[in-house]
Amino acid sequence: MLKPMLLKAPLKDYLWGGNRLKNEYGKTSDLDIVAESWELSCHEAGLSLVDSGEYKGETLSKLLTGAGRAMLGSKAKDMAYFPLLIKFIDAKGELSVQVHPDDEYALREEGEQGKTEMWYVVDAEPGASLIYGFQQKISKEEFKQRIEDNTLLDVCNKVPVHKGDVFFIKAGTLHAIGSGILIYEVQQSSNLTYRVYDYGRVGKDGKPRQLHIDKALAVTELEVPQATSDKMVDIDLFPNMDVKLLAECKYFKVYHGSLHGDSTMHAGEDSFQCLTVLDGALKLTGNDECLTVDKGRTVFVPAGLGNYQLQGQAEFILSKL
Repeated sequence: MLKPMLLKAPLKDYLWGGNRLKNEYGKTSDLDIVAESWELSCHEAGLSLVDSGEYKGETLSKLLTGAGRAMLGSKAKDMAYFPLLIKFIDAKGELSVQVHPDDEYALREEGEQGKTEMWYVVDAEPGASLIYGFQQKISKEEFKQRIEDNTLLDVCNKVPVHKGDVFFIKAGTLHAIGSGILIYEVQQSSNLTYRVYDYGRVGKDGKPRQLHIDKALAVTELEVPQATSDKMVDIDLFPNMDVKLLAECKYFKVYHGSLHGDSTMHAGEDSFQCLTVLDGALKLTGNDECLTVDKGRTVFVPAGLGNYQLQGQAEFILSKL
């Protein structure tokens, strides 16, 4: 019988991270820093574990093999890989200026799919900002020269950031999350990142972190990016719930929900759903499985589950194919 499943996220201790995910979002870890929490992942670099029901302790990726692939839904039936990777990102410090390749380049050169992603700003300190593309169109020669002479930041487009902002980061878009920002990210299931500038930082080995200049030159779009996805669409479908469509592309659909009471959702045959609580708490009930989903917790809802119920007062993000 199909049942919703709580997930336990693998955690990452990148040097720019902070402790908000431990202190405010219930992530337990011996790590001094928790920079990222991979809420939904079947990527070999970090596997989500089932944290409820009869399969508690198993990796989600194992459950989705063989006959279990049906839980992904019809949109994923011809995919040779799990399609999404969903994270919390706690940027206490600046992330490197970086770019991700598209599918064509990534599959040809790296044997992995590319990386288009969406950011929802869960919280941001006053004055926080991020880098989103270039201020104006530049040539590949100028891009290369500015990387070499450390003047790249002079031509990057710096954007102020506030809680609730949404950014759609198409593959090939130069970007960097600034300090003091907590992000919920929905992306293709890829771990390919090409760094071009890293503020002179060194890694745990005391050496400067690797840059990927030639690959970045090959994949970066040098045009001014299109406007961010800041015009969220209200959807009036469910009782006792305010829903907005945050982003929609060929890789994913992402919704923001504010629940205030009881409501009924539906998981059709087309796609699984991933629901993460950002604030408050809710109960999710489907096929006689009742899960308490607190702030910072994520549920995998299998395709074909049908109707399921939500109860409580909560803010959440729901993602699907």
